[in-house]
Amino acid sequence: QVQLVESGGGLVQAGGSLRLSCAASGRSFSTYAMGWFRQAPGKEREFVAAISYSGRTTSYGYSVKGRFTISRDNTTTTVYLQMNSLKPEDTAVYYCAKAGRGYVVVTPGEYDYWGQGTQVTVSS
Repeated sequence: QVQLVESGGGLVQAGGSLRLSCAASGRSFSTYAMGWFRQAPGKEREFVAAISYSGRTTSYGYSVKGRFTISRDNTTTTVYLQMNSLKPEDTAVYYCAKAGRGYVVVTPGEYDYWGQGTQVTVSS
């Protein structure tokens, strides 16, 4: 069993930054990939970023590439999402998720555990 708890969301002005954290409990954190997704009201869940089990490989959604950075600390079993140059269209609930495998995957169906989500609101 894996539990994921996100934190770090909030209200920020456009152009600002936020850092999301996701604390994972359970075994074998260092053996599986992790990802971040987001969902805005009335929209489908969107892939944001993913990182492999080792942290050596990452992948980003087109809309966040160059602005967001995913990282992980296998010692503290935490994954991070550094979000810079935020835009109003980044407003959404952000979810941390555990992949069912060690390499990077980008579709929600490849993830088997999800956090409860944290709200990010970017004002213009």
